[in-house]
Amino acid sequence: MKVCMFHLMPYRVLPNDFKEHYKSVWVDIPSELFDPQVGAQLYDEYLDQLEYAATLGFDGICVNEHHQNGYGLMPSPNLMAASLARRTKDVAIIVLGNSVALYNPPTRVAEEFAMLDCLTGGRLVAGFPVGTSQDTNFAYSVNPATLREQYYEAVDLIVDAWTRPEVFSFDGKYTQLRYVNIWPRPIQKPHPPVWIPGGRSIETWGWSLDHNFVYASLSYGGYKRAQTTMDHFWQVADKKGYDRNPYRAGFLQLVVVGNSRDEIDDKYAQHVEYFYNQMLHVWPGYQDAPGYRSIDTIKASLTGGTAQLGDAVTRYAPWKQLVDNGNVVVGTPSQVAEELEHLARSLHVGHLMLLNQIGSMPPDLARENIRLTATEVLPKIRHLWDGEWEDHWWIASQRSPAAAGALS
Repeated sequence: MKVCMFHLMPYRVLPNDFKEHYKSVWVDIPSELFDPQVGAQLYDEYLDQLEYAATLGFDGICVNEHHQNGYGLMPSPNLMAASLARRTKDVAIIVLGNSVALYNPPTRVAEEFAMLDCLTGGRLVAGFPVGTSQDTNFAYSVNPATLREQYYEAVDLIVDAWTRPEVFSFDGKYTQLRYVNIWPRPIQKPHPPVWIPGGRSIETWGWSLDHNFVYASLSYGGYKRAQTTMDHFWQVADKKGYDRNPYRAGFLQLVVVGNSRDEIDDKYAQHVEYFYNQMLHVWPGYQDAPGYRSIDTIKASLTGGTAQLGDAVTRYAPWKQLVDNGNVVVGTPSQVAEELEHLARSLHVGHLMLLNQIGSMPPDLARENIRLTATEVLPKIRHLWDGEWEDHWWIASQRSPAAAGALS
């Protein structure tokens, strides 16, 4: 089992009455709510937390891309990854990811990911999300009806740019390039492992499998609601003739660890409620632009084939309900380890991404949660899938002492 720490880098000091007085945390959130001095402090906190997780033994640390919002302060996750590259070792740097349809030309992503793979000595995991409707259709004004087609073309171009040694031309529907010849080139061959962050689009399942990419289910509804989605993913794998290697899939789960339930309730409840009630306060009109989802996906959501939006993002829910529903896994180290093992086996996933800094958690409390998870929980679940399956979708760091001294 590979266990990674996921971070959103939220703006954790929104007004307490934000949802009552403001339309949305995304797209048109008023700029006067952002204090640059606070932002600078938060970046320091959050980079420290990711580096701390790396020193404690997480297999990977995860960053991601979002725009015009107070939910996650990473419009450029590659900047965060570059900062982490020189201050960590051994741990995978997982960029989940670059919304490739937003880049013109997409070879910019191929170049920057190749740079990161060189900077890390072959520790990059490259994520290619389609991107939320808020980010892509509203913040960046990409046509929702053509977004997915543009995305597919961009991913094909990036993989070709990484793997084709010769100079070539690319004549796509959305991108035309006379010369494609990226420098630098990635260390990992044929290219860094690719993970596809998935939400509700059913076509992503088969497409990820056919491209030999990891399907990483990102949902704040928790693992209980995700069962239907992951069951359907594995059914698609069966129909296409792919094995059920759990490392083909990953899952994101919120986790809080403490010495007792009373202690956890007292310390963490308000911060998790902030996450669901403030950070996920998105105007419904921004979440699903017409054309963003395919007809097949809409049908599946209406007939129970996938979690509906209301299931994936539970709003205005009290702490007890969030715990009971499995939105957040809480308990002592042994309790959390037992529940995460059940999660991994029931969803059949080999890559687990844990959100340890949640909502408005201050740095000391977040570090305590990271420490307990890394030192008390991870050792109890790392054995999962050992001797049963091989992870073909993990980093293959190739920096060696001989290579490091090659220019001497």
